Amino acid sequence: MSARELATMDEVVAACDDDPLLVWAAQGMRGGVRAWVLGEAVAVASPDLNRRDRLTVRGNASEVARLVGLVWPELGASYRLMGDRPLVEELAGRLAGAGPPHGFEWMDTDRPLPAGAAGGMEQLGVEWLEGADEEVGVLLAEASPSAWAVPGLPGIRRWAGLRAPGGQLVATAADAWSCPRVGFVAGVATAAAVRGRGYGQAVCRFVFDALAAEHGRVALMVDTDNRAALGLYGRLGMRVRPVAAAALGH
Repeated sequence: MSARELATMDEVVAACDDDPLLVWAAQGMRGGVRAWVLGEAVAVASPDLNRRDRLTVRGNASEVARLVGLVWPELGASYRLMGDRPLVEELAGRLAGAGPPHGFEWMDTDRPLPAGAAGGMEQLGVEWLEGADEEVGVLLAEASPSAWAVPGLPGIRRWAGLRAPGGQLVATAADAWSCPRVGFVAGVATAAAVRGRGYGQAVCRFVFDALAAEHGRVALMVDTDNRAALGLYGRLGMRVRPVAAAALGH
């Protein structure tokens, strides 16, 4: 059996059973994205997606390992394997040269946000920001220096924010690396001095609502040890999916 390359987004959706992780990785099959299927295994190669060249996979480990072996020579050492954590952990042991897997959490939802999830914060005045890249950069450097989304990166469409009464930006989140079928959130940050007041939740709810209305689904990635963020996103209706990444050209 040989791998078949997929040409359209509809083909990718059908091959992966509309899996939101694979659908997001395909990015509407924008320029440079390629996808393949082999039996029940699917692989999507996405250059410069969330600051990495990613090969996102799905299927049983034996078929996926074979598929990766077939397509890997066409990609290159910059690509990192990504998929469900048990699958990537098994693949890391099967594929010669694969690096150790690094686990994190994918979270997504295709449902309306739970009633009362805003916690009475609807009137705080969250809005899409204009001309505020410098302010966003300052806030991220202070409140979330490890954020993967920062102003100026390719794929970041817009930033939402909330200001304190004096005008200072105190919370933000980005619409970043979204695609037609999955809105993606990144760069979530709240100033340390105002944490615990619901500002971050209000910004997240605003962005989640906007992206759900536009794309039908909302997703993000979060570190496994970030319990506060996992709790916040869970209260907003997001489901946790343990995933992992591993270097292929290790």
